[in-house]
Amino acid sequence: MELDVRNKGTIPVNHYLDFSQQGYQVIRELGRNQEGGRIIYLASVCNSEQKVVIKEFSFASETELLDSDAYEREIEILQQLEHPRIPRYIDSFATSANFYLVQEYKNALSLGTKRDFKPTEVKQIAISLLEILVYLQQQVDPIIHRDIKPENILVDEQLNAYLVDFGLARRQSAKIALTTLSAGTLGFIPPEEQCGDKLTQASDLYSVGATLICLLTNTHAANIGKLIGDRGGQFPGLAHQLNPRFRSWLMTMVQPNWKNRYANAAVALAALRSIPVTGNATIVETLLAAIKLKKRTAMFTLAVLGMVAVAATTLVFSQQGGAAQQLKESKSLIDFQ
Repeated sequence: MELDVRNKGTIPVNHYLDFSQQGYQVIRELGRNQEGGRIIYLASVCNSEQKVVIKEFSFASETELLDSDAYEREIEILQQLEHPRIPRYIDSFATSANFYLVQEYKNALSLGTKRDFKPTEVKQIAISLLEILVYLQQQVDPIIHRDIKPENILVDEQLNAYLVDFGLARRQSAKIALTTLSAGTLGFIPPEEQCGDKLTQASDLYSVGATLICLLTNTHAANIGKLIGDRGGQFPGLAHQLNPRFRSWLMTMVQPNWKNRYANAAVALAALRSIPVTGNATIVETLLAAIKLKKRTAMFTLAVLGMVAVAATTLVFSQQGGAAQQLKESKSLIDFQ
């Protein structure tokens, strides 16, 4: 759920609910979502300098009433996770009107705030985020987050990403209730979930791709669905600044059919690591990127390979050993793809 993540500033503690009996003292409000009935507080452990995050869920919220077991599921998942970039579960408690979840505090800002990143920085964030997904997908029963978007990703000054809000997360083997289908944020929900189809480890990759496009194009999260829908995964504004191989990787992440995306986070991460984000591409890289983007057919592949062969032969006359080098590069790129 989208939160207003603007810094509210420090407000006198007596303006907040008293959590002293639970052992916490509120420092300030971090964000809220009135429609979803959620408020997030920064607090400290009483008689300690340890900071924590307290998430307040209102029982009066229609969204929360539709899925009364959401808190228990989120807690169950968080208790089983031990990753340095997933805020760990600490505590939970309830009042007659609200439920509270206490988690580890990370000194990092949400990507939902207005922040400008260079393409190389976006790649670093992408790698950090995919590393978290690799961990989630390597569980005995893989975990699908189902709500990856800028607001649910924190990034520190070193560009380390932290994944938060596991309220919609499910084990891959678990059946998803009808009331929670497409319960994420429009524009970031993979098409298969909107259609009620079974989710796979490629489902979260769509949301990651949409998030990265937001960062690269400075598009507000609320408008990302229209951007992808109107241009069919083609973003002319990115063409001149991004290396074709990186652009091809990004377009693969947001393919409408999950079968055309990378199979899982590990495969997507391995593909991304060696791809340059900016700079000119070689002839081979450009052709292979075009193949990827156009969902090549057998005939198209043969035609492109023929063009590569002609280019390689031409290079023989301009540089000794040029053909061998070009063919070697072509083979390695094809293997990479």
